Amino acid sequence: MEILITVIVTFFAGMGAGLGTGFAGMSAAAVISPMLITFLGMDPYLAVGIALASDVLASAVSAYTYGKNKNLDVKNGLVMMGSVLLFTMVGSYVSSLVPSGTMGNFSVCMTFLLGIKFIVKPVMTTKESMQAVSAKKRLVQSIVCGMLIGFICGFVGAGGGMMMLLVLTSVLGYELKTAVGTSVFIMSFTALTGAASHFVIGGTPDVLTLVLCVLFTLLWAQIAARFANKAAPKTLNRATGIVLVVLGAVIFLFSFF
Repeated sequence: MEILITVIVTFFAGMGAGLGTGFAGMSAAAVISPMLITFLGMDPYLAVGIALASDVLASAVSAYTYGKNKNLDVKNGLVMMGSVLLFTMVGSYVSSLVPSGTMGNFSVCMTFLLGIKFIVKPVMTTKESMQAVSAKKRLVQSIVCGMLIGFICGFVGAGGGMMMLLVLTSVLGYELKTAVGTSVFIMSFTALTGAASHFVIGGTPDVLTLVLCVLFTLLWAQIAARFANKAAPKTLNRATGIVLVVLGAVIFLFSFF
């Protein structure tokens, strides 16, 4: 019975995380962690580690799918990733100096509000207008935005994927598919770093739960990524918005358990 419950919980956790990753470059930690903690009574630190580990393969394969469809900016993605990783550590250090639980629901609120934004005001930027921006300006924007995203993620402890998607579409002017492709590309590396540190510090997690979460997240991320790369911009905006709104609402409800 215990194994059956584990399979059911990890299936739905993986489904939510995979759809969020494939459609919006969202971190699996936002979905998987609260479900493992709430329904399986797992230690929060290990739950986050499992969620990040699930993110690695799902994000990497999703990034490959987006890249294969020419919806990935590797050059600026690497630059932003460097800034994100560096300033995540800075934000984490500053956070340790400020004894506060401020913005604990930051990731949930951002997920919900960003979903509404995509439904109400779709991102209709074209690749042509996106590529019209000079390479130098894009490089500087990537560094500065990566610093901002990294600092906020380190300080708040959540919201990386959502912050990246918001910044890539609203500030850097990426069209939605390239924004998601670049976001999952960055998240695959940041998740690997996070998962490794969690397991080194927190110890080995439950192997069955880890394997199931990784497999289910990968499955649904692939389904979402393939659909997203074939969908028309307006359809993709609506699908992404609906997924984010539903996930935001579900995660919010979990907080009451």
